[in-house]
Amino acid sequence: MSIIENALNKLSAKSTPAAEAVPPSPIAEPSNLVEQAAAKAKAVAAPTSPAPAMPHPAADDQISRQVHVDLAKLRARGLLSSDDERSQVAEEYRLIKRPILANAFGPNPVRKGNMVMVTSSLPGEGKTFSTINLAISIAMEMDRTVLLVDADVAKPRLPEYLGFHAEHGLLDILRQGTQDLSNAILRTNIDKLAILPAGRTYARATELLASDAMHRLIDDLANRYPDRLVLFDSPPLLATSESSVLATHMGQIVMVVEADKTPQAALRDAMARIEGACDVVGLVLNKTTGRHSGGYYYYGNYGYGGYAKQA
Repeated sequence: MSIIENALNKLSAKSTPAAEAVPPSPIAEPSNLVEQAAAKAKAVAAPTSPAPAMPHPAADDQISRQVHVDLAKLRARGLLSSDDERSQVAEEYRLIKRPILANAFGPNPVRKGNMVMVTSSLPGEGKTFSTINLAISIAMEMDRTVLLVDADVAKPRLPEYLGFHAEHGLLDILRQGTQDLSNAILRTNIDKLAILPAGRTYARATELLASDAMHRLIDDLANRYPDRLVLFDSPPLLATSESSVLATHMGQIVMVVEADKTPQAALRDAMARIEGACDVVGLVLNKTTGRHSGGYYYYGNYGYGGYAKQA
């Protein structure tokens, strides 16, 4: 019998049930080339189950840190939207941001000039509203990025305005003593704008903001990206002690003052709390009617009093 006939007979035998299957010897091999070819063909033709799809850790991690900001809702609340470049609000904040950017990135930048805190004397003066508008306006710059930090750790308002929920944030990083921001920073659909949430509440938040961990984190944020401005939405100065401590880490402070409402005594007390903490302090007069005067420049409903060195 020829070699080919032997091979065909053996292939035919495989289709008839055997009385008892005898396991092959571990060292058994096909006895000739035709058997080898037949074995390989059968292995290729045999159906195989597809391997289960494995999740992509990097992709899942990125999706979990993505925030979609509803631009239409921002406009409905009177806030600046990144796709609303020619509105009155956009023009107002273009004028307000220019000295801030000059202090941070100009020919003679101030120390830690890219670390900017926005605060007020009392609650309700519009400091979160102003912080968000300023952040979005700076994100419109061609060569700047913005990290918006929710430092109002007692009563964070950024989630309400921007529509996100995040348990992990600034206070958690400080409690863990780590500078790993990868699991805390949220990307947004606004190009060049990211958010660091406040994190879970903590009774000794003031001590955390004054800790060595906060100093290390501030240095890292200030130096990690040379084109980035870090904007802190701070608590009101007269409402909590956290903002006074936070001011010591800043290169610039923006004080929001509500026109015709903020008492002069409250503003003086608030300024006294940050005296010596930061050299550069600016005033934004919010909710103006345009009839005010006395050293301020007014653009619609917002005024910018200019940056000045504290005495």
